[in-house]
Amino acid sequence: MSRPSPERTLDARYLEPPGPFVQTMEMLDTLTPGEQMLLLLYREPHPLYRVLQQNGHRWAVELLPDGTFEILITC
Repeated sequence: MSRPSPERTLDARYLEPPGPFVQTMEMLDTLTPGEQMLLLLYREPHPLYRVLQQNGHRWAVELLPDGTFEILITC
């Protein structure tokens, strides 16, 4: 997966809900159309996918061998 710059990466693997969702939405608010962010989680965020779809964002998911979900979100 092509990775965005590190300042657009949110490592939320050790955060408890709703932390990952809240921080993801906050970061998305700083992006302009076409910009990307990378979200790292140990669980697949199905509720987040619904919100991303409703707001017109695209995403791609890759499950890594260590159990990390890499979610590349395009604004």
